[in-house]
Amino acid sequence: MGSTKFGDKLSTINEGIEKDGAFYLFSLRLIPIFPFFLINLLMGLSPIAVSRFYLVSQLGMLPGTAVYLNAGTQLAQIDSLAGIVSPTVIASFVLLGLFPIVSKWIMNKIRKTPTTQEG
Repeated sequence: MGSTKFGDKLSTINEGIEKDGAFYLFSLRLIPIFPFFLINLLMGLSPIAVSRFYLVSQLGMLPGTAVYLNAGTQLAQIDSLAGIVSPTVIASFVLLGLFPIVSKWIMNKIRKTPTTQEG
């Protein structure tokens, strides 16, 4: 009895992953709400193709990697306590803080865009 209950829920999830899985994966990679290891485990149980998982993951993680790389580079260039309040370091921290907010806003705009279906 319990297995059919979970089976029904898993089939619904799998259907959603087959239909919009790449978009959801991209959103989760772009906006790191959940730890990546958890996303990897759950997507490994879904019907998404390995090649699609890899490409979408790389594209989704690229902007965040660039923001973190910029912040780390700016921090590495600090040579005194006064360097912490330099405009470039402050801008890097602002960018680091705004990145998830802007990413979520963009993803919400994309999700609300009406799609036309042929048929």
